[in-house]
Amino acid sequence: MRAAMVAGETSGDLLAGLLLDGLKQRWPDLQAAGIGGPQMARRGFQAWWPHDKLSVHGFGWEVLRRYREIVGIRRQLKARLLQDHPDVFIGVDAPDFNLDLEADLKAQGIKTVHFVCPSIWAWRPERIEKIKRSVDHVLCIFPFEPALLAAHGIAATYVGHPLANVIPMQVDKSAARAALGLAPDDRVVAVLPGSRESEISHLAYKFFQAVALIKQAQSAIKFIVPAVPSLKAKIEAAARAAGVFASVQVLSGQSHTALAACDVTLIASGTATLEAALFKRPMVIAYRMGAVSWQIMRRKQLQPWVGLPNILCREFVVPELLQDAATPQALAAEVLRWLDAITAEPEKIRALEQRFAALHTELQRDTPELAAHAIAQTLRS
Repeated sequence: MRAAMVAGETSGDLLAGLLLDGLKQRWPDLQAAGIGGPQMARRGFQAWWPHDKLSVHGFGWEVLRRYREIVGIRRQLKARLLQDHPDVFIGVDAPDFNLDLEADLKAQGIKTVHFVCPSIWAWRPERIEKIKRSVDHVLCIFPFEPALLAAHGIAATYVGHPLANVIPMQVDKSAARAALGLAPDDRVVAVLPGSRESEISHLAYKFFQAVALIKQAQSAIKFIVPAVPSLKAKIEAAARAAGVFASVQVLSGQSHTALAACDVTLIASGTATLEAALFKRPMVIAYRMGAVSWQIMRRKQLQPWVGLPNILCREFVVPELLQDAATPQALAAEVLRWLDAITAEPEKIRALEQRFAALHTELQRDTPELAAHAIAQTLRS
């Protein structure tokens, strides 16, 4: 079994690594290569390019300055795959890169599978025709997606969300705190300003300004900041610029340990917000991007929610502060509101935890096995 795969960014690498577990269980002699990261490499994946080569954000200059390099990588990868002709190509997220590549490969007779349905239910619904043209089968991580795709004649399977099995239903907060040198009775805020360089540029300084305000209001609070190792220096620089470097504990990775240890998290919108929900943590979701990208995003947005926990719960169960609304003052106020609720409104915290526990149960499936089975069915067809 020869599979080509492309995963973009940290979250795609995590998802692809879990998928490789299922593929190797079904096909022990699996050979997998393409574009990937460390999680995939641990499963024997051969990365011709590292996954962070595809890490881009927005629509304006942020994309244009990387356009030539990314298009060049896709052109070289396409030529190599058309020559090698793998049994299947699996694009993991990164739809802007993968869908065009999948269309070219499918036209030449290579089976194509896309893992994670593009968010056509949230924005950019015009992508549905491109998906239909590009993909033989879509592996969906949210339960409502297969019916939506089926209505447009696209084969799809709900495989659950892999993170729902990685993160336990009940986490050991005390053990996580001990691992980070925190006391059981500390008040702890986890600060997650993103896993992309552009997110750090737009969010980290604002987040640390909010940390300064929270620290003024409640001086005993401890702050932990899990950082993608390659971005740790940039995050530390933002903390210094905001005058809070001595007040925060910046970690290399360890985002799950940080979420398990914290009481509340201030977090960039993205997959990390779903992880925080699976850890049953109150959160404040924020996001900022370039002005041009923001205007385009707003015009294409189909739902009132941006954060995954709110989208899946179909209401604002946690606050979202986006673009100009994501001021340090507003961010700090929302974090402090959650911290106050821990003692003053414990029923509010319990209700949120119960809501997230129900979501966790809904997303739990044997994702690697279901995904591998769907891929095998696609190959047989």
